[in-house]
This record gives sequence, C-alpha cells and structure tokens, in this order.
Amino acid sequence: MIEVKDLTKTYTIDGQALKAVDKVSFAVGKGEMVSIIGHSGSGKTTLLSLIGGLTKPDSGQVMIDGINLWSMNDDCLSEFRNKKINFIYQFSSLIPTLTTIENVMLPTAFGNYSEDIEGYARELIRVVGLEDKMNSYPSHLSGGQQRRVAIARAFINSPEIVLADEPTGDLDEDTEKEVIQLFHRMNEEKGITFIVVTHNKEIANQAKKQFKMTNGILSAI
Repeated sequence: MIEVKDLTKTYTIDGQALKAVDKVSFAVGKGEMVSIIGHSGSGKTTLLSLIGGLTKPDSGQVMIDGINLWSMNDDCLSEFRNKKINFIYQFSSLIPTLTTIENVMLPTAFGNYSEDIEGYARELIRVVGLEDKMNSYPSHLSGGQQRRVAIARAFINSPEIVLADEPTGDLDEDTEKEVIQLFHRMNEEKGITFIVVTHNKEIANQAKKQFKMTNGILSAI
C-alpha cells in the first residue's frame, strides 16, 4: 500500500517560487495499476520522484506498507528502494560501458539474488524483443531499443512497485502495445503495483484508477 499525504514540493526559479507538487494526497492499493496523466510541466515527474524516495518533499508524507520513507536515513532508504521499488525513467539512463544484458542485470549487483538471475535477464530481454542485442552496447542501439532495455531492467529484481515516467514515449506503436501488455502481465502474474505517468490518454485509460495532474494539483478522473 502506498499512501501519499499532503505532499508538497516547491522550487525557486528566477527568484519565484513554483509549487511543482501542491498538497497531493492519494492512495494506491497493493497490486493496483494507476495512471497519472497531464501536460509537460504539470508536476507528474516530480511526484514520481517524491513517491520513489529520490526527492525529499518540503512537507507531507509518503508511506509504503506503513513506513514513512523520510523517517529513514539515507542508507536505509536506499536499501528499502532497492528491495521494493524500481523506476522506468523518461530517458533510458543506460550505462554506456555495459552491454544490454549487463545493463539489465545491474540492479542485482546491490543485493543477494539466485544464481539463475542471468537466465531471468535473458528472458526479460527476449520479452522486449531484443534477443539479438544481448551483447550490444547502448551506442549500437536506437532510442527505442535503449528504452526497452531500461524496461527489462526495471523487472530484474522483482520489485513490488514500478514507477514509470512516460515509459513508451519514444517507442513505435507495436512496441508500445507490447510494453503495456508486459506491464499488465507483471501486474496480474506477479502482483506488481504500477504508477504510470503519461500524456497518452490511450495508455492512461488502461489503468483501473486514473488521476490528472494540473499545475501541481492531483485530481481523480
């Protein structure tokens, strides 16, 4: 369960205060798939960063399974994130010196995982249609292929929560459908909770619970 209570984050730009997130409160049940739609600059990405424990709020709380993220020190918060949460960013954020399979397996370097983790990584890479790119470096992949590597990486440590920021932004229509199908499969088979930020109404409408972000304010649809 994710509970967000009166979450606020303000940035100062050119001497003016801008509320990127303005007293946002909502809850996401375990295993739910939630979408947040809104225009660029509406605060969606900042909200995801706050929920994932990457950005500290000015005020308010983020509770995950009853634990207040910001009651933990940095080390405990990092360990908590690694066990519970994974991110799909608006940009692929791959390590240029690592191959596809090495990038997918990267999160497992920070914990104890089964010996067959490489086999699972290969399965995920096949699912996103990059079986022939296992040993390719990011510089040899298109933008859409890099995004698919990042999506495969998001599931390698079997997270309980996936926070996805415009996950299909630079994919072609067929690959976009495959990725959304993968999300639904992981949601249904593994019970992963999804919060998907998008400006694509068609993708947003596939979530059972939908919200809209406007000027830092979140409202249910």
